[in-house]
Amino acid sequence: MTYPQPFSFKGLNTYSLYDRKSKVSVEDLGHRVDAGFSMREFLHTLPNILGARDLLDVAARWAQAVKEGKKVIVAMGAHVIKVGLTPLLIDLMEKGLIHGFALNGAGIIHDSELAMAGKTSEDVASVLGCGKFGAARETGKFLNDAIAFASRNGIGLGQAVGRQLLEKAFPYNQYSLLAQAAARQVPVTVHVAVGTDIIHIHPNADGAKIGEATFYDFRIFCSLVSSLQDGVYFNIGSAVLLPEVFLKALTAVRNLGHEVNRITTVNMDFMRQYRPLTNVVSRPTLEGGKGFNLTGHHEIMLPLLAAAMMEELETQRS
Repeated sequence: MTYPQPFSFKGLNTYSLYDRKSKVSVEDLGHRVDAGFSMREFLHTLPNILGARDLLDVAARWAQAVKEGKKVIVAMGAHVIKVGLTPLLIDLMEKGLIHGFALNGAGIIHDSELAMAGKTSEDVASVLGCGKFGAARETGKFLNDAIAFASRNGIGLGQAVGRQLLEKAFPYNQYSLLAQAAARQVPVTVHVAVGTDIIHIHPNADGAKIGEATFYDFRIFCSLVSSLQDGVYFNIGSAVLLPEVFLKALTAVRNLGHEVNRITTVNMDFMRQYRPLTNVVSRPTLEGGKGFNLTGHHEIMLPLLAAAMMEELETQRS
C-alpha cells in the first residue's frame, strides 16, 4: 500500500467574508456590567444570543400575555419548592402574573411540611437503611386526611390540601403555595403517580380516594389548558410526569373543539431531557406559537426570568 500524499488545497473556491451570512454581529454582543446597575440596566447588558436571547423573548411573551389578559400556567416539580421559590411564586400569583399551577404528588408534601413545621426535604441517605424514610407521622396523616376531605366534598386534591392548610392555620402558611392559592381561589391541580410519594406508605392512605382526587384535578387542569390560547405554559423541573399530563390534556381539549394552537411553551430545568423537549417545547407548538428551553438552576433562572418579565411589563405599560 502506498502512503498517501498530503491533500492539496490549491484552487479552493473562496468567497468574501463581507458577503457571507453570519449568525453573530457586533449588534448582538453583550455590554460591560458595572457596580450599582439596576435590573433593567443589567438586562440590557446581556448578549442577543442563544440563552440570553431566549430568556428575554420569554419575558416579553409573558408580559404580553399578562397585558392582553391571557392565561399563564405554571406546572412544576417539587424541587422548585425545595429550593426556596414559593415566596416568589406567591408574589407573582398575588400580582396576577400567574393564573394557575399544576404540581406532582411530591409538591404537596414539601409545601405542606413547610407550612406545618417551617422545614422540609428529608436526608434520605441517612434514614433509608433503617427503613425510616418517608415515615413522618404528621405529613402522612395530614395529607391523607386532606385526600379523604377531597373525596367527601367532591373537590380536587390541590384545592383540598389548600383548604385544609388554611383550616389548620399552620404557623408557616404564608410560605405555602397551596394555602395562599386557596385563599385567593387560584387553581392548583395535583397529578399523582401512585407509589411515588411517601404518603402512599402510611396506614391511612386510600388508593381509591387518591385516584378520585387526582383525576378530578386532571379535569380541572384540562379546563386550564383549554384557555391557553395566546397564553404561556411553563414546565419547571418535571422530567416525565407533568409533560405527559400536559400532552394528554392538550389533545383532549383540541379534540373537543377548543382552539389552543397559539401558545408559548417554556421548559426550565438544569438539564435537557427528552419528554419536556418533545411534549412541552416541540409538539404542542407545531400548530402555532413557539417553544423555549431555558437551562439552568431554578433558584437562579426563575427569579431572573421573573425580574426580566416585570421590567418588560413596566416598559410595555409606560
